[in-house]
Amino acid sequence: MAEIRLHREARDGGLIGHVTIDNMARLNTLNRALMAQFVAVFAELAAEPALRAVVLRGAGARAFVGGADIDEMAALDAGSARGFITALHRCCEAVRDLPVPVIARIEGYALGGGMELAAACDLRVAAEGAVFGMPEVRLGIPSVIEAALLPALVGWGRAREMLLLGETFSATDAAACGLVQRVVSAASLDAVVEGWLASILRNGAAALRAQKRLLRAWEDLPLGAAIEAGIESFAAAFEGAEAPAMLAAFRAGRR
Repeated sequence: MAEIRLHREARDGGLIGHVTIDNMARLNTLNRALMAQFVAVFAELAAEPALRAVVLRGAGARAFVGGADIDEMAALDAGSARGFITALHRCCEAVRDLPVPVIARIEGYALGGGMELAAACDLRVAAEGAVFGMPEVRLGIPSVIEAALLPALVGWGRAREMLLLGETFSATDAAACGLVQRVVSAASLDAVVEGWLASILRNGAAALRAQKRLLRAWEDLPLGAAIEAGIESFAAAFEGAEAPAMLAAFRAGRR
C-alpha cells in the first residue's frame, strides 16, 4: 500500500523527523492521495516545537520520487489540471515553509515533480547513480510550480537546457550545476546525512529557525528589503536567551 511514512527520532538537542515516500511499485510517484498525506505529515511536523530537522527520502533504492502519477495526469482536463498541479505545489510549499532544515536523501530517479520536491529542500545529497530530469515537455506539458526555483539554483542557461530539452542527467552533472551539494556512493548517503544532522544539532535551535525564515524571505525580497529583514532578525535574536547564552559559552571556552 502506498503511503507517506513518518518516524520521529529523539536526539540530544531535539527531534529529527524522517519522512519516507513509499510507492515503490511505481517509483514513488505521487498521486493525489499521497500528496494529501504528505502535506498533512509536514503540517504535523511544523507544529513540533522540538523539531530540529527533517530527512526526506523515497522508499527503496530505485527512486527518490519518479514524478507525479502519469495515470492520474492522463485523466485530467482543463478544469481538473489546476487542482492536481496545485496539490503537488502544496507538497513543495510544505517543505519550503517548514521552520527547520529539510535534507533530501536522493537515490535513484528524481524526475519532474520529484526533482522539484528535491529543489524545495534546503540540503540535497545524491547517490552516484541518481538520475535527474524535467521531462514534462516530452509529455506535452510545461514544467511548472517549483521548477521556478531552478534558475536561481542552477542559472538561467542550465535551467533552459533542463526544461526545454527534457533530457535526464547524472548526479555528477547535478552537482556541477549546483542542484545538489554532495554526490557520494549509495553506501555513504546516510553518513553524509548524519554529518549534516550533527552540524544542525550543534547550532542554536532558534537561530536556525530564524535563518530558514530569512532564506525563504530573501527569495522574494529585493536586496534592500532582504538586508533590512536580516537586521530585524539579528536584533530579535537578542530578545531570547539562546544568543546571549551561546555567545557567553563561546567566550568562556575561548578563555
